[in-house]
Amino acid sequence: MTAAPYNALMSEAPHASMSETPNRPPGLSRDPVPDWLIGTWRLVSVARHDLATGAKADYIGPDPVGYINYSADRRMMVVIARSGRKKPAGAAATAAEADALMKSFVSYAGTYSIRGNEITHHVQASWNESWRGTDQTRLWRYDGARLHLDTPPSPDPVDGTVSVRSMVWERPA
Repeated sequence: MTAAPYNALMSEAPHASMSETPNRPPGLSRDPVPDWLIGTWRLVSVARHDLATGAKADYIGPDPVGYINYSADRRMMVVIARSGRKKPAGAAATAAEADALMKSFVSYAGTYSIRGNEITHHVQASWNESWRGTDQTRLWRYDGARLHLDTPPSPDPVDGTVSVRSMVWERPA
C-alpha cells in the first residue's frame, strides 16, 4: 500500500469511530485496568482489513515506529511515525518537507477508560487539533504477549471503504 492513504488520513477530520464528547475525568464508571496493560508498548504493525473484499493491506509502511503508554492513573499517550521519514534537506524544513513530516506522524495524549473489550482514548492534546476533545474507541485483546487494538468497523476516512484498522503492539526489548 502506498503512503498516500496514510498521508491523506493525517490531514482529514477525526475517524468516524471517534465521537465529539468531553474528556472524561477519573472516577466515572469503567472496568478495572488489567495489570498487564500498564506500561509502554512498541508498535509492530498496522493493517487495514477491507470488510467487503476481505483484503488485508499494510497501512503505514512495513516498519512503523511507535509507542503507546498506559499508566495506572488512567493516562495514556501514543506516538506513531511512518518508517523511512525523510529529514529536511536544510536546518529548517521547507513547507513541503514540513507537510510531509506532519502527515507521516500521529501523536496524542489524554485519559482512557475500559468497558468490556473496548478501550477508549479521551484525547486532551493532539498533533492534529481536530482530534482534541474526541474519543477514539478501540476493540482490544491481549494474547499473552501482544496487545491488539482494532478500530470498530467504519468507513476509512481516506476512501470511504468500510474497514477495520488493526494495530499490534508488544513490549519493547
